[in-house]
Amino acid sequence: MSRLPGYADSEDGAIVFSDQDGPSYNAVPDERFGKSGVESRSTFVRDYFWSKPLKVVLADFYPPENANDHFTSDYDITSSSSQATPVLRRGFPFYLCAQFDRPVDFTRDIIHLKFYFGRQQSFNRGMSFTVRVNDNQSETLDESRWDVLINSLNGSTIVLQVQIPVTCPVGEWSCDLFTQSTRNTTDVKRATINNQFFILFNPWHKEDGVYLPNENERKEYILNETGKVWMGSYRLPQGRRWIFGQFDESVLQVTSNLMNLANLPAKDRGDPVLVARAISAIINSNDDDGLIVGRWGDGPESYADGTAPHAWTGSAAIIQEYARTGNPVKYGQCWVFSALVVTVCRALGIPCRSVTNYISAHDTNSSLTIDKYFDASGQEIEGPNGEANDSCWNFHVWNDVWMSRSDLPSGYGGWQAIDATPQEKSESIYRCGPTSVEAVRKGEVGYNFDTPFLFAEVNADLCYFLEDNTSDWGFRTSRIDQYHVGRKIVTKKVNIDDDRGDNDMEDITHLYKNPEGSKEERIAVLTAIRGCDLAKKYYDYPDRANEDVSFDLVEIEAVPFGEPFTALMRIQNNSDESRTIAARLTVNSVAYNGATAHRVKHDELDFELEPNAYEQIRITVEPEEYIHKLTDHSLIKLIAVASVIETKQTWTEEDDFPLIKPNLNIDIEGSLKIGQPSSASFTFQNPLNYHLDSCYVVVEGPGLQRPKTLAFRDVQPYEEVTFVEYFVPKKTGSRKIVGNFFSRQLSDVTGSRSVTVSE
Repeated sequence: MSRLPGYADSEDGAIVFSDQDGPSYNAVPDERFGKSGVESRSTFVRDYFWSKPLKVVLADFYPPENANDHFTSDYDITSSSSQATPVLRRGFPFYLCAQFDRPVDFTRDIIHLKFYFGRQQSFNRGMSFTVRVNDNQSETLDESRWDVLINSLNGSTIVLQVQIPVTCPVGEWSCDLFTQSTRNTTDVKRATINNQFFILFNPWHKEDGVYLPNENERKEYILNETGKVWMGSYRLPQGRRWIFGQFDESVLQVTSNLMNLANLPAKDRGDPVLVARAISAIINSNDDDGLIVGRWGDGPESYADGTAPHAWTGSAAIIQEYARTGNPVKYGQCWVFSALVVTVCRALGIPCRSVTNYISAHDTNSSLTIDKYFDASGQEIEGPNGEANDSCWNFHVWNDVWMSRSDLPSGYGGWQAIDATPQEKSESIYRCGPTSVEAVRKGEVGYNFDTPFLFAEVNADLCYFLEDNTSDWGFRTSRIDQYHVGRKIVTKKVNIDDDRGDNDMEDITHLYKNPEGSKEERIAVLTAIRGCDLAKKYYDYPDRANEDVSFDLVEIEAVPFGEPFTALMRIQNNSDESRTIAARLTVNSVAYNGATAHRVKHDELDFELEPNAYEQIRITVEPEEYIHKLTDHSLIKLIAVASVIETKQTWTEEDDFPLIKPNLNIDIEGSLKIGQPSSASFTFQNPLNYHLDSCYVVVEGPGLQRPKTLAFRDVQPYEEVTFVEYFVPKKTGSRKIVGNFFSRQLSDVTGSRSVTVSE
C-alpha cells in the first residue's frame, strides 16, 4: 500500500484498471463499439468490472498498534515474528485495513464484516455478528453492539474503526469480509480477514462487569506476570515465588481450548460470573480432562510418572506441556491450582489474586463444623459410622476474582472467591464459586455459589470428640474451639515486591470474617447456622463451667530444617483437691492438607496432680527422628489429649509448624541488555549432615529464560554449593528470575531476584 490504487488510460487507448498488489485489466479496441470505439469500450469495461464484487488483495488487523490501545502489548502473540495475532478488549474500538483490487464506490459496492465466535471454519458455538460498512454512518460508535466507522478511504484502500460491544463473549474469534455489487447482489465474494483473534474482558471499561477503577490494582491483578503464593503457617507465612506467565504465547490458545471443555454456551461467555465458575472446573482434571491432575502423595515416589507439585516454578511449563500433549498434566496441589487460575483469569482479563487461608476447614457434610475423633491414646480415628471425613488443612490456597454480581443484591460485588482444587462437587462437578466474600463475612450462606462451603473454610467451629465406652454413641465431647479455623487469610500486596522476605504480604482476614470473638463474628456464625439445618444440632454443647484443670500446648513458630525441637504440654490443677490426669502428647509429620503421614514420636503420662500443682510433658525430637518421615512441605503437627478422671473433664489441642529450609541466593553478573548473553549464579548451603542425591535445579524468568530443568551433582553434608545458568534476555524492563533446587533428601529450596533489562 505504498501508493494509491486507481486506473488510467494507456498509450494505445486501452483502459487500464490497476492496483499495486492486484491484477490489471486492459480493454483493447474492438470494431463492435463503432468507429471511435474508445468511449463505448471504456464504458463497457468499467461497467463490467464495477458489476463484479470487490476482491480483497490485502488486509491487516494492526495487531501491535491495536495492542497499545487495548493494554495487550505484553502478549507474545501480538508481536510474533511469524504471524502476529490480535488481542483485543471488549468495549474498545480497534482498527483494520482492507485493500481491494479496484477503487471503492459505495454507490456501487456493498461491504459487510462478519465476526464469528470461535474459528470461522468450524462455526463452533453458532454465534456470529454482521455489520455493514457504508459512507453515511454516524460519527460515533455504539458501544453496546458491533459497529463500524470509516476512518479513511483512499481509492481501493479503506481503514475501518470497529467497535466491540462491552458485553461481547470472551475468547477466540474470526472475521470474514463479504463484498457484493449493487448491480448483481447474487454474486458474493468472501475473504477471511483474520482466522484468529482474541477478545478479552476489559477492567479499564466502566461498563464491563470486571471494571477495576484503581490503576495500581489493574497493574497488579491483570498485568503483573509474577507474584507469590503463600505457604508455611499462620504464625510464619512464607511466600513462594511463582511466575504466572499469562502473556506466554501458548496461554490464550490453551485457555480457549479449556473453555470449550467447560461446555459453557457462547451466550454465557461474556458473563464473568459464569466464566469464573467454569475456570474453577477446567483447571482440575476430575470431570473434563482439564489442565492438571491433583495428587497428594507421601513422598517423591508418589509423583514418579509426572512432575512433583513443588517442582514447578511457574504456569508456562504446565500450559506448554498441555498444549503439546493435549492431556492433563501431572501433578498439582492447591497452590498450583491457584497459580494456574491466576494465569488463566489474568490472561482473559479477569482481575485475580491468589489467597491463602491458614487452618482451612474442609466441611464434608455441610454442618459448618469440623469434627475430629480421637482414641484414648490421642490417635485420630474414624468416628461413629465411619464419619471422619472432615479435615483442617494447615493452609489452603484459592483465588479472589473481581467482578460485579448482578445476580446478587446490591453490595455483594467486588471480590469473589473461586477454588479450582477438587474438594467437593458443586452441581455434580468439582468446582467452587464464585462466592461473594462479603456474603461469607456476613454469614449469608444462601447466596450463589457454594457460600456454605466457603464460610466453613474460614469460620467453622472445630469439635473434638474422645472415645468413651460409657457413652451411648461411643464418644464424648472433648473441646469446642471457635477460634482455630481461618487464623489468617493473606495475599500479595499491590505494587510491592519483596524478593528476600515477605514484606509484600497483605493480611485480608477482615474481608472474609469479623474479628474472632467479636459480637459481629458470632452473629455471622448464627446467621449461617440458621441457613443450614444440619448445623443446628452441632451447636448444643454441654456446659463446661465445672472444669478446674487448665491445659496448654506451647506453640512453636518455626524450626530451621535439620535442627532439633521440643514439644511441651503444661498442666495446672486449679482446684483444692487432687486430680488424676491422663495426658498424651504426639508428634506427627503431616501433609499440608492435614493428613497424617507418619508418627514421629509419642509420650503418655498418667499421674496424680496435687491441689494447685503444676506439671508438664516434654518431648524432644532430633533431626534424625524426623528427616526421613517428612512430606513435601516439611510440616510437623503436635497433638495433645488429656482427661481428668474425677470430673470427666477432657481437653484436646493441636499445633502445627514448618521446618524452615535455606534460601537460594541469586546473583547477576553485570548489567543485562536485550539480546546479549548473561548469567546468574545460584547459591545455598546444605543444612543437613546428610549426603544429597538425585539433585536437579529448575530455572525460569519471563522475558529472560523459558522454564528449564538442569541436572546437578550430589551435595555433601553442610556443603555450600553454587551453580550458574546462562541466558539471553528477550524483553526489556523489570524482570524476575526464579530458581528452585531439589534432591531426594531436601526439596523446594527456592529463591528469586528482580533485574532490569535495558536496550
